[in-house]
Amino acid sequence: MPSVNQLSEEKAQLLNDIANTLRVHSIRSTNIAGSGHPTTCCSAAEMMSVLFFHTMKYKVEKPRDPSSDRFVLSKGHAAPILYAAWAEAGLFPVGDLDKLRKTGCDLEGHPTPRLDFVDVATGSLGQGLSCAAGMAYTGKYFDKASYRVYCLLGDGETAEGSVWEALAFCSYYKLDNIVAVFDINRLGQSDPTSVQHDMDCYKIRLEALGWNVVVVDGHDVSALAKALEDTKSISGKPCAVLGKTFKGRGVPGVEDQMNFHGKPLGEKGEVAIAELKKLIKNPGPYKITPPAPTDDAKEVKNSKITLSEPPNYQMGDVLPIRNSYGTALVKIAKNSDQIVALDGDMKNSTFSQKLADVYPNRFVECFIAEQNMVGVAVGCGTRGRTIPFASTFACFLTRAFDQIRMAAISQANIKFCGSHCGVSIGEDGPSQMALEDIAMFRSIPGSTVFYPSDSVAIERAVELAANTTGICFIRATRPVTPIIYKNDEVFQVGQAKVVRQSPDDKVTVIGAGITLSEAMKAADKLAASGVKITVVDPFTIKPLDVDTIKEAAKKTGGRIVVVEDHYPEGGIGEAVSMALGCCRDIVIRHLAVRDVPRSGKPVELLELFGINDDAIVKAVNQILKE
Repeated sequence: MPSVNQLSEEKAQLLNDIANTLRVHSIRSTNIAGSGHPTTCCSAAEMMSVLFFHTMKYKVEKPRDPSSDRFVLSKGHAAPILYAAWAEAGLFPVGDLDKLRKTGCDLEGHPTPRLDFVDVATGSLGQGLSCAAGMAYTGKYFDKASYRVYCLLGDGETAEGSVWEALAFCSYYKLDNIVAVFDINRLGQSDPTSVQHDMDCYKIRLEALGWNVVVVDGHDVSALAKALEDTKSISGKPCAVLGKTFKGRGVPGVEDQMNFHGKPLGEKGEVAIAELKKLIKNPGPYKITPPAPTDDAKEVKNSKITLSEPPNYQMGDVLPIRNSYGTALVKIAKNSDQIVALDGDMKNSTFSQKLADVYPNRFVECFIAEQNMVGVAVGCGTRGRTIPFASTFACFLTRAFDQIRMAAISQANIKFCGSHCGVSIGEDGPSQMALEDIAMFRSIPGSTVFYPSDSVAIERAVELAANTTGICFIRATRPVTPIIYKNDEVFQVGQAKVVRQSPDDKVTVIGAGITLSEAMKAADKLAASGVKITVVDPFTIKPLDVDTIKEAAKKTGGRIVVVEDHYPEGGIGEAVSMALGCCRDIVIRHLAVRDVPRSGKPVELLELFGINDDAIVKAVNQILKE
């Protein structure tokens, strides 16, 4: 009799048969599609067979069951074999694999959550492990459930720094519920990988980061099954299974050869299919019921999230908006245990520290690794388990733009807060000044971009973001700004505020954050000279309240001045210009930071770059002369 962790000959043969069947499907579907990555599928076939038909606990009929094991295909170009595994598991007809990469079919070139068995989009390499880490952290510390997370990585993507950020994160938090399976097939797209088949090198590197590591023949189903089963007994450490494999395994003339990456195999593939079928003793369909998960993931109640108490400020007081971000986090966390926060070692500057102080078990310190932080946030939010708020200096989020872009493709529900935006941060200088963050987040499909102008507004922005599905960005000004809104002021996404207006106004001035404060000072100076202006606070830059801006412009003769602490490209001015581009008789003057800035006192920099109250006064007087 085989030992507990040893496969019987019959089971080993069955898993080998399934592996070869998955190869056949991958080669055939990419041949039909005329594109794809069959060779990387072939190297991972035994890994996929053992994972899906022996190791993982899940419900085929309910792919997003909250208690089931998770699987992340980090090497997303191997999508055909993922689809083949689910088809053979019985989720959908095997014949649907022939629709791979066809318009109108969700079996796309790389996996996306349009498919109910995909939690996160992959394909931009090096990101899957961070997402898996977020799932594992959620399982261990938030859900306190028994589900495990498996992530299949390619060796080529380990050149990405984000992989090593994720490896360090998993080790630091002792995520013993995650298993990283490395498909080390030696070959990249245009060259062999830098480490190739030096398995000791991989093992030493991962062990140095605190991982439990085992090296196996990645085409040996018995060795894989034992290694994966053994990971379940490891406590306090994440586990890695390093599988030595060969790209294009099972395809004569292709296996372990360069120049076949990302290409259908054509006639070579048809020959391989015929040879592989000869090896299969148990042809599908395979009636294998995966092990049942333990139903111990807590129920999530999706209800409206509100502040536990309204804002409590005095009109005219001056406060840093970023401070009130932390206040709002604590308030919504009191009313919803779905709220969690992440930060990149900036929590005492972004004030997410406030949530960490009150709810330390719902705060994740991600250290100075913003790419991984975004991926972890994506993973934390999968299957609706949490609503993650991730914060750092807004400029450092630009480093993670690819992760944010992929988060949108993943249909992720993440809320970002970026502090220290614009030249108004002062002496720290240009490396710390976010001046392109609005443009970045505006470019994300389906995103919502908040730009609150006082502490009341940011508390409501946090509340609204928690209830807005998708990617949200909250821009939090660093300097103190005056309280201009009453505590009971009602805010809505896509609804601007006219904060100053009279029947005699000549120009509409649009500002946000620090520049709204400057606009209000400019309005006082202009009024003293007999010129009255309308002042508009957009509140959300995306969606922009076009109707309110149009109406204000109409009442002021079509004259608009936009002032922002941001580069001109992609900011508020461009949003307004785009919205009003088809309107006749509209003139827009745009004040923005037009050069790489420098260190200095905030008041000096606002003047130097032409976005202070005096610059607004000058722009208003000029536009009145045109």
